[in-house]
Amino acid sequence: MITALHNLQLISDGHITSGKVVLITGDKIIAITDESAMPDGVEKIDLKGAYLAPGLIDLQIYGSGGKLFAGTPVVEALERMETDLLSQGTTGFFATIGTNTNEIVEQGIESAKAYRENCKGNFLGLHLEGPYLNPVKKGAHPEKFIKKATLAEVKGWVEKADDVIKMITIAPELQDQEVIDYLHQQGIIISSGHSNATYAEGKSFLNKPVPAVTHLFNAMPQMHHREPGYIPAIFEERPYASIVADGIHVDFAMVRLAKRELGDKLFLITDAVTAVSEGAYQHQFTGDRYVMPDGTLSGSCLTMLMAVENCVKQVGIDLAEAINMASLYPTQLASLHKKGKVAAGFDADLIVFNAAYEVQGTVFKGNYLTKST
Repeated sequence: MITALHNLQLISDGHITSGKVVLITGDKIIAITDESAMPDGVEKIDLKGAYLAPGLIDLQIYGSGGKLFAGTPVVEALERMETDLLSQGTTGFFATIGTNTNEIVEQGIESAKAYRENCKGNFLGLHLEGPYLNPVKKGAHPEKFIKKATLAEVKGWVEKADDVIKMITIAPELQDQEVIDYLHQQGIIISSGHSNATYAEGKSFLNKPVPAVTHLFNAMPQMHHREPGYIPAIFEERPYASIVADGIHVDFAMVRLAKRELGDKLFLITDAVTAVSEGAYQHQFTGDRYVMPDGTLSGSCLTMLMAVENCVKQVGIDLAEAINMASLYPTQLASLHKKGKVAAGFDADLIVFNAAYEVQGTVFKGNYLTKST
């Protein structure tokens, strides 16, 4: 059976078009055609003029719905994230574990491997943010767990993970080259974050081979006219860089600057957490942000669609391009070659939302899930 999504505004690859029909068989998009050429004998779903865009991809999120995977990395927390994120139109995510004890990291690896066997499918793997960071730029990460990587420990985790670790944030300036080379050879995305790198150090490792930067502007040295620091190196080398577009972690003027400098390498993450009162990360919600018990700013309360809306309304980025930042560009970094566009041959993982940025439904693996599903 062919499903035909129609009466929609199609957003894909930087463009918005009307009068199109998206044809789906199984879990794949098989064609995009004009509404006037809709074939007979299809199951029609009328989207009532809503936007249809690629499903959103979040490469850094810690938990949802009162279950913080980053602190208590159990299967139930992954299940909660999958369910909540699907309802938000996020059809792919990396569950993130911050700097913690070896026991917590290894528990997270085992939970992810176990859950991978019967997950819904928007859980794509793990992002380890730490513990190999620079304590000078620790942010909300507990300094007592921050350390320098050893090749033996990294190999042990990677081999134990059986390909469930997809991304790791490290401070490259403090790590041995053999560790960086090993991670690169394993196909794990290396992202520089919580780093105090100098301009020269950044120039030496960005795209050589470190392809990404974690939450641009946060937990890194700021620019100075005599000591340019890490940020100008990022702007010149143009790795992929994630950003938390909530106006709290990063002022919208700085998001605008980053977009001018990095263009199609700047992508959105939520960096989202949830309120908990146990473990190393006891996030407290204060009305518009999460903080640690000592008042340190921690994760965000964004959804990916909220980040898109902020980029449009507060930064001045066109909607189609903001969608690219939340879908196409993270899929390019993560080598998710069949996600990030609404095009023939791509996965039928899509978000449906209205002009008020309210999710109307999610298409996942070809199935249309309404908000009440």
